Amino acid sequence: TSLLVAFASIAMILALAGVFATQTYNMRRRRREFAIRMALGDDAGNLARAVLGRSVAVALVGLVIGNGGAFLLAELLRSQVFGISPHYLWSYVAASGIVLVATIVATLAPAIRVARERHVPFLGTCGGFQHAVIEYARHVLGWADADHAETSPGAERQVIVPLLCSLVEVTDAVQLVPGSRLASAYGTNSIIEGYHCSYGLSQEFRQALDGGPLRINAVDDADDVRGIELDDHPFFVATLFQPERAALQGRLPPAVHAFAQAAVGSC
Repeated sequence: TSLLVAFASIAMILALAGVFATQTYNMRRRRREFAIRMALGDDAGNLARAVLGRSVAVALVGLVIGNGGAFLLAELLRSQVFGISPHYLWSYVAASGIVLVATIVATLAPAIRVARERHVPFLGTCGGFQHAVIEYARHVLGWADADHAETSPGAERQVIVPLLCSLVEVTDAVQLVPGSRLASAYGTNSIIEGYHCSYGLSQEFRQALDGGPLRINAVDDADDVRGIELDDHPFFVATLFQPERAALQGRLPPAVHAFAQAAVGSC
């Protein structure tokens, strides 16, 4: 059983690597197409949704084929599987969920770039914050090797690094920069928000933000960055905390409300 688990883990890692490589290649190959469509008047928001929708559709087709093949091959391994059914439903659900999440994440960077360059309202929280940082570092600062410490632990330039103290299921005070979009959305400069993350901004990237146009709009009591926003943009805000968690308590998250208003205003 341990050997099967090891092989399954290796197969999943290879599959995820293939997903990221394929999505990156497809996005680069279609850059000229995107530019032509925008030049002809295509809406950037519609384009971003179309790219994400197509990526998810392709992933779903692959999952249907892959799960079908796995279901049939499981019969051949029945004698090697002990204690569980070879058609254990949750194993298929978990694997499919991981692949879908990987597909969406792999498509995020191109979508974030479209939002930034074409002035499409954008709100990224937690993972969205991290990918917005990587996209900006690569395409604005010119750091082609900018990467995430979790997915590329050996990268030389990690702009997203492990936090000294994990913020998984933590609620903490956040100080908003006066005059920022985030402060305007909340109507105050001091808030309490929840987190579920273990990675944040590197010191190197923070120093590169001096002078803008991407600037810090939120810090915690230790002056660690908890939010950023882009000047000269209708609404480009990313937070390490998760304001949407307020909805679980029946409250309308001010950041989400401001984002929705910006999205409606851009239509």
